Order: sequence, then C-alpha cells, then structure tokens
Amino acid sequence: MTIRFQADADFNQNIVSGVLRREPKIDFQTALVTDLEGLQDIEVLDIAAKEGRILVSHDRRTMPFHFAEYIATQTSAGVLIISQDLPIQEAINSLILIWAASDAQEWINRIVFLPF
Repeated sequence: MTIRFQADADFNQNIVSGVLRREPKIDFQTALVTDLEGLQDIEVLDIAAKEGRILVSHDRRTMPFHFAEYIATQTSAGVLIISQDLPIQEAINSLILIWAASDAQEWINRIVFLPF
C-alpha cells in the first residue's frame, strides 16, 4: 500500500510544498485541509489513523507520549517526528525517500525521529 502523509498543525508548510513540488504523486494532506488547528495530539493521531496517513510533526515534546498512549488501544499508520533543526531540503529528501522506498504497512504503530 502506498504511503500517505498528514501534516500536523505545527509542521513547516515549506516542507510540504517542497515535497509536492518535487513529487506531485505523493498524497500529503495539510493540517489546514484537515482542520487540525487547536486539536489535542490524541485527536490528531486519531484523524490520521482513520485516514491511514502517517502523521508528520515537529512535536518532540508531547507527541511521542501521546503516540504511545494511542497505540496502546488503537492502530496508527505511524508518526514521523522531524527535527526543526533539520535543513528543509534534507526533510524533503527524507520524506520522498520514505514514500518511494517503503510500504505503508512497514510504518504501522511506528514512531521515527529524523534525523535518525
């Protein structure tokens, strides 16, 4: 199954735009489209999971805790936490590589921090 991404409300829109410019076939939904602004992490995780989308976020502080809490009772399509210190071009390259070289099934209930 093809990977689909969901950007968190705090995620850098320049990364989303860069990914879609380089690879328009990627299904990368913005927080604006999904109306995630102001929602709690658990709600965001639930929306992404129900749509089978890997959540992409910069939130290293609370998201890992809420992700662990979420997968204790439900299934997630996965979470990618991208450091805000990672150069935008590296973040774009990483997301495109993940999309091209892996399958959505590989990310179920996984949280990965970039850079590794």
